[in-house]
Amino acid sequence: DEYSQLSAYERKRLKNITENAKFFAALKLHESAARLQQIATKRQSHVTKRAKPKKADETVRRRSMRLQRVEPLGIPMLEMPAQPGAEEYPEVPAGPLPMVPEGQMGNSKLTEDFLTTWMKISEVLLVATTNILMMLSRYQDSLNSMVLSEHNIKKVVKYRVSSMAIHPSESIIFVAAGDKSGQIGLWNVNSKSEEGAHVFIPHSYLVSCMHFSPFNPAHLLSLSSDSLRCGDVTRAVFDEICRSERNLSSFDFLEDNASTAVVGYWEGDIAIVDRRTPGTSSELSADIGFRRTRTVHVHPVNKQYFIAAGSVDVCVYDVRYLKAKGNKPVSSLKGHTKSVASAYFSPVTGNRVVTVCADDKLSHNNNTGRWLTRFRAIWDPKQEDCFVVGSMAQPRQIEVFQDTGKLLHSFYNLDCLGSVCSINVVHPSKNILVGGNSSGRLHVF
Repeated sequence: DEYSQLSAYERKRLKNITENAKFFAALKLHESAARLQQIATKRQSHVTKRAKPKKADETVRRRSMRLQRVEPLGIPMLEMPAQPGAEEYPEVPAGPLPMVPEGQMGNSKLTEDFLTTWMKISEVLLVATTNILMMLSRYQDSLNSMVLSEHNIKKVVKYRVSSMAIHPSESIIFVAAGDKSGQIGLWNVNSKSEEGAHVFIPHSYLVSCMHFSPFNPAHLLSLSSDSLRCGDVTRAVFDEICRSERNLSSFDFLEDNASTAVVGYWEGDIAIVDRRTPGTSSELSADIGFRRTRTVHVHPVNKQYFIAAGSVDVCVYDVRYLKAKGNKPVSSLKGHTKSVASAYFSPVTGNRVVTVCADDKLSHNNNTGRWLTRFRAIWDPKQEDCFVVGSMAQPRQIEVFQDTGKLLHSFYNLDCLGSVCSINVVHPSKNILVGGNSSGRLHVF
């Protein structure tokens, strides 16, 4: 009687709901669910707690992933180094840090063996060699001989590769890779075991620049937005050379003994750092008139000169005449109309400079977008007039150009290389090329 005022359709609907409820009650699904819950609890001792749902009366404002600066997988995007405290990654304390791989606090033997390998290959006396420029045909033959195989591919760091360095050893291929979270992965490519790669966390933010010391390759210097550190394998410690509240972007050694360095700031200034002086402050900070400084690179012969690149600016400065304000470049490269990602002198004479810019000169697509590390064209240390750069082309490849703009070679493997290698590094004396991608994976040709 209480439903007499309802329409025929509504009465039929209520009848169906009642009959369905009786049917499901007869199945005793709640008892089955309880038994399944008991089984699942026994099998899974660790259950991830889900976040509490928002209250019903809370107003939730929807924002697109682009506005939230979040990548498709939910990982925060870091196009520019964040200010301290703005990142989601663990904060690394200031000062020296023990050289202990992540997750291996209790496995001292494994760590000791790995670090001993690095130490041994660094004990070889470095002999200064004169670069012998090969004929172009011979150089192309050497490029053709370099191949990529499955066992020379490894995920070395957790996130996107932002910098790399290769040890000068000729006996073992030893590569360092930095990622956007502050991790540094060290990989002994010759080791075929799972322990061939070890991850350290000496930084809190993106590792934008790394170099093995040319004077002592037992030292690995790495730079993040807040600090410049030296990983000293002889003492198993990451020393802090320079710390700044301003965002650091890149560095390069001013002397062969690697005691001094020029450091760039994202905000445009540069600084001079001397490792021999106490403390972690710079010796000099200089305004060079840039709005942004992405890379700095020292001339290979006349080391008083360095080149800085950022925004649309590419300029050469003389470090001997730097002052706090009013610095004028020795030379300027004009013509770029968009953001410059990098600029480097050629390795032997320094008479050439290769730049990467978003204006896509050299008929080369440099538009990596926001989800990939920006390309940096690097010279092959063994060849004065040839450089290596990542590519957006399909199939995925790494390209080698002559300074004339001629494409000499494309490194690719349809079975093993399916991603863009934005960051690349070439061995100083052997035919070895390493490419790093946005998932933390390294590929060794």
